[in-house]
Amino acid sequence: MKRIQRILSASLFVLAACTPGPTGPVSPPQAAVAPVASASSATPPAAPAPVAENPLLHASTLPFQYPPFDKIHDSDYAPAFEAGMADQLKEVAAITHNSEPPTFENTIVALERSGALLTRTSKVFFNLNAANTDDLMQKVETDMAPKLAAHQDAILLDPALFARVDAVYQQRDKLGLDAESAQLLDRYEKMFVRAGARLSDADKATLKKMNEELSTLTTRFRQNVLKATKNGAVVVDDVKELDGLSQEQIGAAAEAAKARGLAGKWVITLQNTTIQPPLEQMNNRALRERVFKASVARGDGGPEDTTAAVAQIVELRAKKAALLGYPNFAAWSLAEETAQTPEAVNKMLGELGPAALTKAKEEARDIQKQIDSDVKATHAKPLKLEPWDWAYYAAKVRKAHYDVDDAEVKPYFEMNRVLQDGVFYAAHELYGLTFQERKDLPVYQPDVRVYEVHDSDGSVVGLLLLDYFKRDNKQGGAWMDTLVDQSTLLGQKPVVINNLNIPKPADGQPALLTFDEVTTMFHEFGHALHGLLSATKYPTLSGINVPPDFGEFPSQFNEMWTRDPSVLAHFAKNYTTGAPMPKALFDKVLKAQNYGQGYATLEYVEAAMLDQSWHQIPAAKAPPAAKVMAFEADALKADHVAYAPVPPRYHTTYFNHIFGGGYEAAYYAYIWSEVLARDAGEWFREHGGLTRANGDRLRAMVLSRGRTKEPSVLFHDFYGKAPDIKPLLEYRGLTLPTTKKK
Repeated sequence: MKRIQRILSASLFVLAACTPGPTGPVSPPQAAVAPVASASSATPPAAPAPVAENPLLHASTLPFQYPPFDKIHDSDYAPAFEAGMADQLKEVAAITHNSEPPTFENTIVALERSGALLTRTSKVFFNLNAANTDDLMQKVETDMAPKLAAHQDAILLDPALFARVDAVYQQRDKLGLDAESAQLLDRYEKMFVRAGARLSDADKATLKKMNEELSTLTTRFRQNVLKATKNGAVVVDDVKELDGLSQEQIGAAAEAAKARGLAGKWVITLQNTTIQPPLEQMNNRALRERVFKASVARGDGGPEDTTAAVAQIVELRAKKAALLGYPNFAAWSLAEETAQTPEAVNKMLGELGPAALTKAKEEARDIQKQIDSDVKATHAKPLKLEPWDWAYYAAKVRKAHYDVDDAEVKPYFEMNRVLQDGVFYAAHELYGLTFQERKDLPVYQPDVRVYEVHDSDGSVVGLLLLDYFKRDNKQGGAWMDTLVDQSTLLGQKPVVINNLNIPKPADGQPALLTFDEVTTMFHEFGHALHGLLSATKYPTLSGINVPPDFGEFPSQFNEMWTRDPSVLAHFAKNYTTGAPMPKALFDKVLKAQNYGQGYATLEYVEAAMLDQSWHQIPAAKAPPAAKVMAFEADALKADHVAYAPVPPRYHTTYFNHIFGGGYEAAYYAYIWSEVLARDAGEWFREHGGLTRANGDRLRAMVLSRGRTKEPSVLFHDFYGKAPDIKPLLEYRGLTLPTTKKK
């Protein structure tokens, strides 16, 4: 996942909307929020009295404006947020009241420079709130979410400010702007208009109230999902129940129990997805069922219930879209994406859904045969394939067909070697980058590692933080974000972070990865490269500030190097002997990757269609909380993808991507971007593969460009033609159903 924040304008404001997706305890109160003064008001609100020792109130003196994590305390955030909002309103008021006629420099560039304190505070807070939260941080998030939404509206819905922006925009053809500046001006005009700048005063007041309510509801959803995920962990009393798990996994479960004060027990913690990784290895069917049911129960009732928040979010988003002149929220959201329309998304998902379902049913038949064979051999009672059985028996089928399993493969994928000799190696070969670990910079958690990134000429590119291990106070999934955005206007080099959720091994044990986890490491590093290699002037257009359906392209493209023989040979070595992974074994791993693509594609398409179903309905059809799960079931049936053995990758009640922020009506982005990624991979193969020339071309034409051009143009410039879905289908081993001629 690209990031946990949807940053609509990197310096103008930061919208607090987290995902990995994808955090905590009590539901936030529906407290009234004091109105935020208009940015054009004569007397902007005064900032709270600054606290001298609050490090957030001043630009960091560390290299690259790296945050002084060792000096930041939870009590610093709220004052810094308040001061940051007040400061930015003063800056914006100065722009609005400028007696000079509006120009690109005194209006647009001035807005780009505004909000440094608020941006700095938001970057640090939302990154740490996702990766290392606590009760006080979650209270700050709850308190600040509606205030930040109101602050955003105070700027974007200010008529006097918009008049200046629009005046510059109307003169755009006469200004002689360079291409990047012209793109920035266009983005600002669209940003204001989409936010409601042309609405009547009455409608603006309604919209402001909606935005504040939505910010509170998405915060509640996010926090309840984190708490439900933590509390849903399965406690095991007898180690014999863990039969099938490796000693490393059992040790990690013991460590997780010890961390919860349950020494002598074992805890199976939950990941953010529906299917939990240990299900593949657990021999105990009853425990598999417990783990699965604990996973799908998250948010559906109880103290961490999310159905009420979902119902309100869906209704409010639909009303907001209608107020802005769109038939539904998806239409409003997708207008800014590469896909542009719900129809385009529906068409793509509608093509993939039947292919995935057909393939999944073929896989299910093979799995049921395996179950029947096992039952016959053990004289047990007949078993029908259930969702908690799929991964377990699919692994057996895969081993039978390809003679490979994770226990055989994982010793060749020790985490540090994968990082140094795989991830970093590929980046060096493609882009000339080198990575030097820095232990002199403070970190917010002992497991975090910091690297200084150097270009081929020795110049410094920026900083990379890696936070790879799972914690109870860390949201699930894997994601990338920025702590400092690259911008030549602001003299900033990028500081980026990758987060994974690898179970931390017991002391002295290695972290051994599955091939899927290796792929995830390369994926998130692709996002990191998109941020690190940015070379733009303006922060709004920098790095990862692109639509989600293009933002996943660099990350999914970077996955291809996990399959490249030259990269693999560099890192796939046995962690005890140093022996390289036998070619025959990896050939089997690659062949086995296509096995299960029906399941993997279907669970994703189900979730993507579910996202569209929630966001393509008008407000009048939004279901009440009591019918949220019924709506989900009906939507999957209506889209002809409901299949009991294959549940959606995320059920509605813990679908953080779309209800926690950032990917609402845009979860389809992963498959849309993957079409681009596989096309780019095909281009690389046709042009010599892993070479500096190819890497430099991608860097110059895509990775460094941010949104200085529209994404579809950037891709076409690189690829030379329109996207083609065939390489993706080949990669996944799928074929589209053929249409019979009449």
